Amino acid sequence: MTATDSALSSSAQAQHTVEKIGGTSMSDYQATRKNIYLNPGLNGKLYQRVFVVSAYGGITNDLLEHKKSGQSGVYALFASAEEQGSWQEAFAELRQKMLDINASFFNDDTELLEANDFINGRLDDAERVLVDLQRLCQHGHFSMNDHLQTVREMLASLGEIHSAYNTAKLLRLDGIAARFVDLSGWSGDKHYSIDEQISRAFANIDLSTELPITTGYCHSEHGLMATYDRGYSEITFSRVAVLTNAREAIIHKEFHLSTADPRLVGEHNAIPIGRTNYDVADQLANLGMEAIHPNAAKGLRQQNILLRMKNTFEPEHGGTTITTDYVSEKPCVEIIAGRKGIYALELFDQDMVGNMLAYGQEFLKLIARFKAHVVNKDLNANTITYYLASNMKTIQRIQDELKLSYPSSETLVTKVCVVSAIGSHMKVPGILAQTTQALADINISVLAMHQSMRQVDMQFILDEADYDAAVKSLHKQLVEVHDHGRAIRMPH
Repeated sequence: MTATDSALSSSAQAQHTVEKIGGTSMSDYQATRKNIYLNPGLNGKLYQRVFVVSAYGGITNDLLEHKKSGQSGVYALFASAEEQGSWQEAFAELRQKMLDINASFFNDDTELLEANDFINGRLDDAERVLVDLQRLCQHGHFSMNDHLQTVREMLASLGEIHSAYNTAKLLRLDGIAARFVDLSGWSGDKHYSIDEQISRAFANIDLSTELPITTGYCHSEHGLMATYDRGYSEITFSRVAVLTNAREAIIHKEFHLSTADPRLVGEHNAIPIGRTNYDVADQLANLGMEAIHPNAAKGLRQQNILLRMKNTFEPEHGGTTITTDYVSEKPCVEIIAGRKGIYALELFDQDMVGNMLAYGQEFLKLIARFKAHVVNKDLNANTITYYLASNMKTIQRIQDELKLSYPSSETLVTKVCVVSAIGSHMKVPGILAQTTQALADINISVLAMHQSMRQVDMQFILDEADYDAAVKSLHKQLVEVHDHGRAIRMPH
C-alpha cells in the first residue's frame, strides 16, 4: 500500500475541514486566535480541522519580489547579481523583520528564544546555501541559471515555515494539541511528488485529538513554484483537502467576497455574496482577486468538496459557498470587479494580414518567457493587443523583443485599467447597452470591450484614471438599482 493509499483509506469517513488562512489575517494573531482557532461558535469542538497557513503579510514579497510593484526581494537581488552584497543586506533586513514578528507574539523570554532559534536555524541554512552557490558559480563549469528555480523554491518556503511553526507554538501555549506540519522538505533526503509529501505527513495524525498547522509551501520533485508561482499555497490547501477527503474547504481572508469593493462603492451598498460558482471564481482570479487559484479549484470540483470563503473578522457570517452547479435564479450581474496597473501592449504590422497565427504565437511566447499575466487580448486584420498585468520593466523587455522579431512593425504601450461585470447567469437582453450607457452617463470613454458568447463576464478597457468612477457607476446601475445583490445573498 502506498503512502497516498494509506492516507485516503484512513480518512475515508473524514468529517474534518481543511482551512487556509491568508497572509494579512496571519499577521493579526489575536483576531485569528479569537475568530478562527478558538471561535466560541465551535462550542469547544476545536479539532477535526486542518489549517494551511500563508506567510505573514509582506514576508513573501521580501523573500522573492513584490507581487504587484515588482520591487526586488532577496531572490530577485540574488538572481540579478548586479550588486554582490545587495541580497545579503536584504536578507539581514528580512531576518530582523521575522525576529520582530516573533517579539510581537511571544512575551515569555524562553518561548521567544525558542522561536528565534528555530527560524534563525532555517535562515542560517538558507544563507549558507546562497553564499556557497554564488561562490561555486564563479567557476565556468557551473551556471547560476541552472539553480535559480531551486533557490526560489527554498526561499519561498521560509515564510510559511516561520508562520506555521509560530502558530503551532502559540496554540500549544493555550493548551491545544497543535502540531507543526512541515511540508517544505527542508531536512528530507528524497524528492517526493506533492501528493506523496502530503500523504506521508498526514499518515499518522489523529485529527480527533490533534490540530495540524501546515505550511502553505509544499516541496515536490518538480517544484511547486515552477508550475504555480505565487499561487502555491492554494495548491497545497487544495491537495490537503482532496487527499484527506475533507468534508469542506474554507479560505479565511480579511474581506468578504462582495458585489464590489466596499471601499469604492460604500459598505452599505456592497453586499457579501452568499453563493456563486467556480466559473465566476475563475474570472475573479484572472483579475488578480484571488478567490481561489483555478488549478487549486480543480481537485475540489472533481471530489465535490464544498469551498467556502469567510471573513476572518466576521466569524459569525457564513461566508460565500462556491460550487460547480450554482446558477443565480434570475439573470443578473453578481460582481463588479477590476484591476488597475494593466498595460495594453499593441503590435501593428501591415504584413500581419494572412499571417496572424505566426505573429500571435511569437507574441505569446515572449509573454510566457517574461512571465507577464494575460488579462485579455483583442485583434483585427493587422493588429494584436495584449492586456498584461506586470511591471513596466517587463513590458519594455517584451516590447524590445517584439521590435527585434518584427523590425517593420509598430508597438505601442498604454497604461489602462480593466473593469468587469461578472455573473453566473448574465443572459440579459440589452445588458451591454445598459452597461455602456452607465459609463457614457459619467463621460467615460471605452477604449475596448469584450463579451464572450458564454456571457459570464463583460470587460471594459478604460483609462486608468476612470477606474473608481466606473466601478461605482456600474455597481449602481447593474447591482444596486435592481437589488441583485440581495437576490444572491444567502441568509445566515
